[in-house]
Amino acid sequence: MSALQGIRVLELAESVAGEYCGKLLADFGAEIVKIEKPGSGSPTRALGPFKDNNPAPEHSGLFAYLNTGKHSVALDLDTAGSTLDTLLANVDVVIDDHPNDWLTHHTLTFDRVERDFPALVFCSITDFGLTPPDDRLHATDLTVMNSAGWAYHTPTGADPSRPPLKGAGRFMASYEAGLEAALCISACLCDSSGGRTIEISKQEVLLSRLDYVLAQMVSGEMNVSAERDAFDLAGPAGIFECRDGFAYIWMSAPSHWQALRELLDDTTWMNDFPDNWLERGCTAERVTLCRQHLGAWLKTQNKHDAAARAQQLGLTLVAVNNAEDLLACEQYEYRGFFTELRHPIIGNARYPGTPYQLSKTPTYPQSPAPLLGQHSQHLATVTGGAL
Repeated sequence: MSALQGIRVLELAESVAGEYCGKLLADFGAEIVKIEKPGSGSPTRALGPFKDNNPAPEHSGLFAYLNTGKHSVALDLDTAGSTLDTLLANVDVVIDDHPNDWLTHHTLTFDRVERDFPALVFCSITDFGLTPPDDRLHATDLTVMNSAGWAYHTPTGADPSRPPLKGAGRFMASYEAGLEAALCISACLCDSSGGRTIEISKQEVLLSRLDYVLAQMVSGEMNVSAERDAFDLAGPAGIFECRDGFAYIWMSAPSHWQALRELLDDTTWMNDFPDNWLERGCTAERVTLCRQHLGAWLKTQNKHDAAARAQQLGLTLVAVNNAEDLLACEQYEYRGFFTELRHPIIGNARYPGTPYQLSKTPTYPQSPAPLLGQHSQHLATVTGGAL
């Protein structure tokens, strides 16, 4: 038994945010009926990486990840007539990520949904909400990242002469919004009073993740300026080059300083630092000197060896893992995080599982992503034979 077994979701979404939301619900056991355009399918099928570098619809690694556990129904909504209404009457949830004019064209306005389908949970995910100003009608995750403030401050302590980055990950705004949408949908499903309409703004989701920086700016404790170091805690923490990659270190207490002294081979330079310098005596000069010596030492070390020794001493130093490191990670292996699935075109592959374990309702990717239109005959089951 899965947590959302018996819940039927109609996925109209055609981008990363909506498809990720559907994937999360599928992992909980919900039945996801994904509508795709005949011939081309979801636009994410055209996004790489691709199996064997072949940009064919069934070769997309991104689509394969986002759509595990779903049913694919090939259906042209522009010519489907009353089919969409029949579907709406036979599902519990709808996930959509189109702009307002698309919803209006398909008579899917919130007012009509609430009037004609009062038991339906209808979730809309957009970049800036359903009714943004004209200059925000068209956006990408890069646009959203910048408008939410993340790109300007990423990475921390950025070189002011360099342009802003789009932030961590290719689709960070979309993944965060998809997660928020799945949370809201799950909450609505727990409410016995009826359906809900949900509006998710990617920009507002990312803005809510600015945590202490935004809070300090709003309260007046931090100056709102054009400086690009709002995330920089002005200490020696950072990412450093190692012999075989990179490692991240964090230090903020005298115990960390003592652990570093035990870790390093040459500590004579540390004698000029007071023991509590990380708390009250943290100056730019000391930070620079510390980073200089620490960086020189790490260049001679293997990242995983250095991390293991540091953590035994109570020092927060971790290897910056690449994809190969993640697949070989003993912790992931111990947790059973990766699930092997066989896709008819891509073949066997290890898929990331879920970062939570429910004792009585297990969660996991239940089947590989569907081929385009693989389950089109499933419409009759969904509608009880009405289609």
